[in-house]
Amino acid sequence: MDNPGSALASDRDAMVRGHLPMVKRIAYHMMTRLPACVEVDDLIQAGLLGLLDAMERYDNAQGANFETYATQRVRGAMLDELREADWASRNVRRAGRQIENAIHQLQQRHQRPPTEQEIADEMGIDVNAYFELLNDARGAQLVYYEDFQDAEGDDFLERFVDQQGQAPFDILASRHFRGALAQAVGVLPEREKLLMGMYYEQDMNFKEIGAVLGVSESRVCQLHSQAIARLRGRLRDWSNKD
Repeated sequence: MDNPGSALASDRDAMVRGHLPMVKRIAYHMMTRLPACVEVDDLIQAGLLGLLDAMERYDNAQGANFETYATQRVRGAMLDELREADWASRNVRRAGRQIENAIHQLQQRHQRPPTEQEIADEMGIDVNAYFELLNDARGAQLVYYEDFQDAEGDDFLERFVDQQGQAPFDILASRHFRGALAQAVGVLPEREKLLMGMYYEQDMNFKEIGAVLGVSESRVCQLHSQAIARLRGRLRDWSNKD
């Protein structure tokens, strides 16, 4: 006689194998908008746990098909993993916010990208201290999770993952956001614009970019952090515009 428990385990393994491409697709889609310090394997592992949870909880009487339900659970599990890992330290975020705020004020005032000296003056520090802050902001990303939480504590991530069935990173890939981002990149200082193209479009690392620009790897890191702060300053209100 066949062992029912063994058959059940076999069916579960088959479901996991069948949905593994979906888990990987979601993980790699998220990775395109996350800093390099996030490991895709960690997202995949979290997604598989979400898939197993979906298999345990799924009830076809609720109306949703399993693929839709599992996709939401997988995304939710990956987002939970990112929150718990807290890959962007508070010091990184604090340094990035300070620089971003100064750049935003100067851009509003002068209607042009501010120089490094102007940014340092706005922050009340010398240029070397400003460079140190840029180093502290290493690994800063264009969008932080806190950006999606409103004054009432309504969490953008939970709202769109659990109710809309659309990942928040898909929202960031919208035509509205991409158009605003393209405009912001277009007005970056030429060297920073070139850097962003080499890093994000040509997949060059900081050492390779430094060789092209004729500067050190650490200087490329500073310029990258500064470019991200400029973009965040320009995109601060993008979600409220038509």
